[in-house]
Amino acid sequence: MNLIEMKQAEFDSMSDERLGWSCVEPFLMSIRAKDTATKTKVIRSLNPSQQALCMFKVFYGHARGSAHELYAWVAYLLHTPGYWQGVTKGLSFFGDDRMLQLLEDMRQFIVERKQGAGDSTEFHPLHNIEHDNELTNRVVHFYARFQSLEHDSLKQISSFIRANPQDFVKIEG
Repeated sequence: MNLIEMKQAEFDSMSDERLGWSCVEPFLMSIRAKDTATKTKVIRSLNPSQQALCMFKVFYGHARGSAHELYAWVAYLLHTPGYWQGVTKGLSFFGDDRMLQLLEDMRQFIVERKQGAGDSTEFHPLHNIEHDNELTNRVVHFYARFQSLEHDSLKQISSFIRANPQDFVKIEG
């Protein structure tokens, strides 16, 4: 099992966000800029708790920077086989129903926009955002919801980690 070695005092004193990152950092850093097969192999080598945390952190790390990044990343997740399911499965694993609902609302909006684009062979979710008030307003609204939920998501996940340390860490003597 791939567990992160950590001192008990360190485990106990970390912030919610830092604890989650520390539990998956080596795995995520090892797959950064790698091909899909390598990413899949590493993620599959982890236990279910670590897999869920990795997929959340992949999503969170890319989406938290701005409204446009959140929207573009959700569109990317939908377009990339396995990613959408991985992230939503991760959120379900941690019981994060409110963040899951946000992603579902965003998915519906993106699908509707894509259908409205007609026969376009390639859909660009942020195409002409500067000139599309409806898109800008919805993206800003989604991001405001994301920001209102992120603290609770991080807290919920860190509470799971603290209740199940054996899934993530090996406490050093």
